[in-house]
This record gives sequence, C-alpha cells and structure tokens, in this order.
Amino acid sequence: MATIGDNIKKIRAKRSMTQDDLVRKSGVKHTTLTKIESNVVTKPTVQTVAKIARALSVDIEDLLK
Repeated sequence: MATIGDNIKKIRAKRSMTQDDLVRKSGVKHTTLTKIESNVVTKPTVQTVAKIARALSVDIEDLLK
C-alpha cells in the first residue's frame, strides 16, 4: 500500500515539479516535505497535507489513497 509520502512524490513527479517547486508553491518547509516523502513522517498534520494538496491541485483524499 502506498504511503502519503509515496503519493506526494508520484503526483509531484507527474507534474514535473521539484521538491523546491512544491516547497515554494505550498509554503511547507523543505525539511518537512523531505521527511514526508521519505516516510520519516507518516502522519503529517491536516494543515500540511492541505497545503501540499492545494499546491499539487489535487484533493486531500488523492494523497491518502
């Protein structure tokens, strides 16, 4: 089963975005995004997930699948 970090990384790659691009667009700290994508943080806050989802133009549910 894919983790939220895997889903973020996959969607970000589909949109040809770097981590820096997503950090700038979402307002999430680079260290936070890196930890989520590498599955160090497996349960990020709802606020963080919402910012990332908005920046990727997807619903929060798409990141949680």
